Amino acid sequence: MQNTELLRFTTAGSVDDGKSTLIGRLLYDSKSIYQDQYEQIERVSEKRGEEGVNLALLTDGLKSEREQGITIDVAYRYFSTPKRKFIIADTPGHIQYTRNMVTGASTANVALVLIDARHGVVEQTKRHAIIASILQIPHLLVCINKMDLEEYSQEVYDKIQNDFEQFAAKLDVKDVSFIPISALNGDNVVHRSDKMNWYEGSTLMHYLENVHIASDHNFIDTRLPIQSVIRPYSDEFHDYRGYAGRIAGGSFKIGDKVVALPSGFSSEVTRIVGPSGDQDVAYPPQSVTLLLKDDIDISRGDMIVRENNQPEVGQDIDLMICWFDGEKSLKPNGKYALKHTSQDVRCVIKDVRYKLDINTLSRDQEDKEIKMNDIGRIQIRTTKPLFTDSYRTNRITGSVIIIDEGTNNTVAAGMVI
Repeated sequence: MQNTELLRFTTAGSVDDGKSTLIGRLLYDSKSIYQDQYEQIERVSEKRGEEGVNLALLTDGLKSEREQGITIDVAYRYFSTPKRKFIIADTPGHIQYTRNMVTGASTANVALVLIDARHGVVEQTKRHAIIASILQIPHLLVCINKMDLEEYSQEVYDKIQNDFEQFAAKLDVKDVSFIPISALNGDNVVHRSDKMNWYEGSTLMHYLENVHIASDHNFIDTRLPIQSVIRPYSDEFHDYRGYAGRIAGGSFKIGDKVVALPSGFSSEVTRIVGPSGDQDVAYPPQSVTLLLKDDIDISRGDMIVRENNQPEVGQDIDLMICWFDGEKSLKPNGKYALKHTSQDVRCVIKDVRYKLDINTLSRDQEDKEIKMNDIGRIQIRTTKPLFTDSYRTNRITGSVIIIDEGTNNTVAAGMVI
């Protein structure tokens, strides 16, 4: 089987902008759903007295979502075309589910922001674009939906595109594209629309299949967080000691000079073993085992890097966090568990610098109580050094999760500044 590229994308938009309908339409028109699934939603649609088949029901998996007709949790859907495999994170539009959007978007290559053509750029649109820029999602695709309700008007489309571009100029988003669609009727989703001849760009499906994501990974800063050390205790592999993990940046070749952190000892890569055997070179997001020339004491949580390109090593770390916990807010001077790549440490909250007003991007330095769905900047001190890059340069070595030790709940996601 040919190894097809995997694209992860997340959908964002206000309530009732048609996110679930769009995904249903994408799955249906690309023939990615089974006949019995289609027949089931046909029955539900009929029972609810709707005209036609409500494709949104394909993604609203929770019973309460179907009953209320809204999306609450992050629903993941998988489908593939001959060109690519896709994972969709269908995230909710409501303000109270910011944390769910952060969860769904943290690994995405593309953020699909839906705008209702009747309402244009609203506060929620700005909010989602801001979160996409904070999470450094490489590609932003603005789908201007419900064009059928605006008579497929080019003026409406141009105005919304212009409004969004003016707002996005203030944000850190690198690649923004726009497509006018009608998810309900399938215009420009998988098939080109004959009702918008003025639009010359690609369909949504064509965009998703062809957007260039190979360079979304960091191929400059070489990082291998160690997940486990492989020692087969057998005569055949008497001296075998392999360091296994998933490459978080850069590339490793046989003969490369490398350094193990935190010890600082250097060595040379003698062999690279991947899932299908030996390979000469390894790069993200591959999972491999490295064998080194020298016997160095390396264990889980350590990191193998290049001699002349090393991450920051330290215990005082600045983070932007999104707070997930609905019951307790962030405790200044509180102690929490923290996960970073394959390291588990504990940390103390030293300082809350400010809370971000997600609608205006202004910094609130008066009210520093960080509650559920708030985004803020904090400083922590960890019990042992972490090997970090800024989130901007590496989304893997630049991210952490914070865990309440009492409940074992993940209470925040953090991005290293």
